[in-house]
Amino acid sequence: MAKITTIGLDIAKHVFHGVDGAGAIVCRRRLRRDDVVGFFRALPPCLIGIEACATGHHWTRVLMALGHEARLMPASYVKPCVKRQKNDATDAEAICEAVTRPTMRFVPVKSEEQQSVLMLHRVREHLIRQRRMLVNGLRGHLAEFGIVTQQGIAGLGMLIALIGDGDHDLISPLARSALLLLIWQLREVHEKVSEMDRQIHAWHRSNELSRLLETIPGIGPITASAIAATVTDASLFRSGRQLAAWIGLVPRQNSSGGKDRLGRIGKQGDPYLRRLLVVGAHAVLSFSRKAKTAPTRWAAELLVKKPYNVVAVALANKMARIVWALMTTGRRFEAIAAH
Repeated sequence: MAKITTIGLDIAKHVFHGVDGAGAIVCRRRLRRDDVVGFFRALPPCLIGIEACATGHHWTRVLMALGHEARLMPASYVKPCVKRQKNDATDAEAICEAVTRPTMRFVPVKSEEQQSVLMLHRVREHLIRQRRMLVNGLRGHLAEFGIVTQQGIAGLGMLIALIGDGDHDLISPLARSALLLLIWQLREVHEKVSEMDRQIHAWHRSNELSRLLETIPGIGPITASAIAATVTDASLFRSGRQLAAWIGLVPRQNSSGGKDRLGRIGKQGDPYLRRLLVVGAHAVLSFSRKAKTAPTRWAAELLVKKPYNVVAVALANKMARIVWALMTTGRRFEAIAAH
């Protein structure tokens, strides 16, 4: 059998497509999950392409430990290489072809520590969604009895106190027993969110890069730790604008015939980082409005011409560029802002 130089591995069903140096098909087969490590351990070092999907970083680290050159690619960049019918074998062939393209953009492999920190963020987001569902359910159930309070923590505290008080007849005993279960679950979820916050803050204090990013106005421990764990190597981006575009903070283009047409920001990029940066930009603008000062001169001029939300996105874009500058130079925000 000819020597395999390039392999496209579809990790959904562990189907691989191997070719030699001339591009001729050498081997194509399906592997069981338990047989993957043993098979690739027996192969000489080769180039292996994998789609950046679930478990992709894990298998890439495993294959790299075996001496292979494993590369991750976005699934949307592999799709154009699929020919006709879509199945596992065709996907593996498309991955094998895509990994050899000279202009292919590869996804940096995350370490176990980075994935663990991001898992803290994902679990925290999941718990926050559960807490929001419980609060909305509590408000909706009480609205059936004509009990409506103001929004926010103050209104929620009034509802909880009202349910816990058994000296009135606004709520029937049967309904109170059901709502007390929601309150118990709401408090438990809130404690778990606080525990996730403590773990994220502890990792943030132990990570030098995360503490460096916190020096940027509008970026706190949550955003700083999320960026430090998500952006594996900022030097892979040629400029801060590329990092902002990767996050999804640039207008969507629909240009043709030499005429530029820019629209709103699209849904491409990292939605979690994008949301954190936009929320941080809103906080900066809100603080500057209360203090009756402008965050920057260009932001003050833009607020005169553009809506508040548009300026917040523009400021988030600026924050992403500053993030790139700090990550590539290792300097604090004060040192960069001075120049």
